[in-house]
Amino acid sequence: MKKVIFISIFFGFVFLANSQRKNANVEKSIFGVQTNFTEIWGYTELKVTDEIAMRIEVGLESFFFGGKFYDQVDFAFIPVVTLEPRWYYNLQKRMKDSKHTEGNSGNFLSIYTSYHSDLWITFNEDDNFKSVSDVSIIPTWGIRRPLGKHFIYELGLGVGYRYYFSKQAGFEKDGEEISFNVNLRVGYDF
Repeated sequence: MKKVIFISIFFGFVFLANSQRKNANVEKSIFGVQTNFTEIWGYTELKVTDEIAMRIEVGLESFFFGGKFYDQVDFAFIPVVTLEPRWYYNLQKRMKDSKHTEGNSGNFLSIYTSYHSDLWITFNEDDNFKSVSDVSIIPTWGIRRPLGKHFIYELGLGVGYRYYFSKQAGFEKDGEEISFNVNLRVGYDF
């Protein structure tokens, strides 16, 4: 009888411990800013499911241009809007290994979809410069990790497709190319 009571108490504690264990889920919403020191973005990530978040960001990306049609090399900022569904596939494993999962700290796969406007900001006005809008869709693998309580860093790598709306800028035809997404960003989550 003592063995039955002992086994019942033991399994009761195991069941209680497992029932109180938290699941690692994507945060309901995150707001923040990020930079890679030449570009800046404001973003939010909204929970879709326990492992999927929808990232929406607006930013200014840098662009260098020059060559035989320009008198000098110039630098411009081009506005970008991004919609990026992210699947954080290893949150449960990170939690089991006692690693941070707060703020969606984990590895992710995403479809980085961005639109660059034909608006631009430059410090050296060049009458020959023509900005061209583009849309890109780039499957991306990345990591997101904390640097203290509110600071984070992200690394992303991907290869995809970019389509240029060149006719709108006066060129003969629209363009397309293979596009790369290589980024290292640091940021602050509010």
